[in-house]
Amino acid sequence: MSASPAPGQQDLNSGTVGIVMLVHTALDRAAQVARHWAAGGCPVVIHVDRKVPQAAYRGFRDGLAQDQLISFSMRHRCEWGTWGIVAASQSASEQMLRQHPGVRHVYLASGSCLPLRPVQDLVDYLAARPETDFIESATTADVPWIVGGLDVERFTLRFPFSWKRHRYLFDRYVTLQRKLGIKRRIPPGLVPHMGSQWWCLTRKTLSAILEDPERPTHDRYFQKVWIPDESYYQTLARQHSAKIESRSLTLSKFDFEGKPHIFYDDHLQLLRRSDCFVARKIWPSAERLYQTFLSETGDAMTGVEPNPVKIDRVFAKAVERRTRGREGLYMQSRYPGQTAINAVTASPYSVFQGFAELFEDFDGWLARMTGARVHGHLFAPERAEFAGGETMLNGALSDSARLRNYNPQSFLTNLIWNTRGERQGFQFGPADHQKIARLIATDPNAQVSVISGAWAVPLSRSKRSFSELRRIAARFQRIEAGQLKMLRERSTKARVRIWTMAEFVEAPMEPLQTILEEMGAKTPGHLSEVPSMVDLEGFGQFLQNLKNQGMHPYLMGDFPVEQEPVTMPKPPRRPYLVR
Repeated sequence: MSASPAPGQQDLNSGTVGIVMLVHTALDRAAQVARHWAAGGCPVVIHVDRKVPQAAYRGFRDGLAQDQLISFSMRHRCEWGTWGIVAASQSASEQMLRQHPGVRHVYLASGSCLPLRPVQDLVDYLAARPETDFIESATTADVPWIVGGLDVERFTLRFPFSWKRHRYLFDRYVTLQRKLGIKRRIPPGLVPHMGSQWWCLTRKTLSAILEDPERPTHDRYFQKVWIPDESYYQTLARQHSAKIESRSLTLSKFDFEGKPHIFYDDHLQLLRRSDCFVARKIWPSAERLYQTFLSETGDAMTGVEPNPVKIDRVFAKAVERRTRGREGLYMQSRYPGQTAINAVTASPYSVFQGFAELFEDFDGWLARMTGARVHGHLFAPERAEFAGGETMLNGALSDSARLRNYNPQSFLTNLIWNTRGERQGFQFGPADHQKIARLIATDPNAQVSVISGAWAVPLSRSKRSFSELRRIAARFQRIEAGQLKMLRERSTKARVRIWTMAEFVEAPMEPLQTILEEMGAKTPGHLSEVPSMVDLEGFGQFLQNLKNQGMHPYLMGDFPVEQEPVTMPKPPRRPYLVR
């Protein structure tokens, strides 16, 4: 319903830019923006979604009735992805062209759009480009932004069902058409293009689209295209435009799911930096944004080219943070899947298997040499053996085995996250809780050092019956063999070093030096202190006894029955000067 001007009132033909507004919610904000456009001399035609209650529509219309540059078009039912949005823009555009012959460009906006620059800036910018159509328009092969949707098939299949209201029917009908090989015929001469629905077209191009003799054919075809508001004008503009700039003058950003970003008050400076004329979607309660941009009348940005690239990096970073998060951070609002993260934990850590069994006070020695916090067996059956015998660690992590085993992954990731900035190391072995083994193997931050078969050293010194020791040895060997197989898989991302016990005992200094260098030893170079190796007398005979009882302890390597005493070389003496 359009208001007719009385004699002597404002000229409806004034202004060279007409604004078509598609409104369905936040009517008070839409009215505020419509008055702003009209105050700048731009005629406004508003389409209100038919789903808006009649009482709310009448109040909205009556509130703007006094402004002769604002009128309302015939209403259509609009739903995302359906033809109603295109029909709404057609009705409003036809009314704009009919009532305002002075309009040379028509700018499509929504009720949640907000002008970021003085209206006169936009008028002058378009006046300097009278033959240019601003509409994002690219062929399906060149569209990189489709997220979780259909590309070419949206033009070759039929979509009679609403994706939002009838998802099951939508999906089943698409599957049926694919299975039967059904394809629609694209009308002759049309090359489907896609792009943002927020365009700014010249009167000439828009009139040619709306008055095209083939429009009934085009409309029938696009009525069954999926999301036609992103392809109808984008395709037909290519047939009628003399000059297209394939970009939108409206700043609109989308997240990784294809949903539009919503701008809030704290985005004020970000929106300023874009130099764009209009932005969407604005949160209706962003009082500061509306107050700031609708009250500016200066010409500080006159002649400045819109440049959304200035803020693209910010949005790219936001998408990366949303999809990948921060390494090792797990939280209720964004608990990532394993395929969506680049590292399981927050920082590098070291895992040692067999070292505490082979060396006396290995944890204390390693802590002194590297400055790291070296724990015992964090996944021991009885409790988590925190460094220094602590029962509670950063972040209120308890040493309770029951709490730890409820979610071993969260226990480890919390420990590494809560101790960021301090290198962590811990012991692991076949006697420990094994559910964490796969996570360690797939974590790029893990550095795993294994002396295979070293778990047998404490058994050789045990006073238990030999039959019981044999059962334990067989179980430990089976578990460790599975661990080693996992660590050698191609999917393993941890840095892994594996020595058999026989080869490690033969030359222990080089592996120890390598471990210290990886962990960032305090004094790189030759070792100034070496750990004491346990007495291995009788260990070879213990392995032979296991063989004699029918168990083959192969993970230790070729360990001799009579092992010669292993003496760790003493650190070199420091040179001194004799005067």
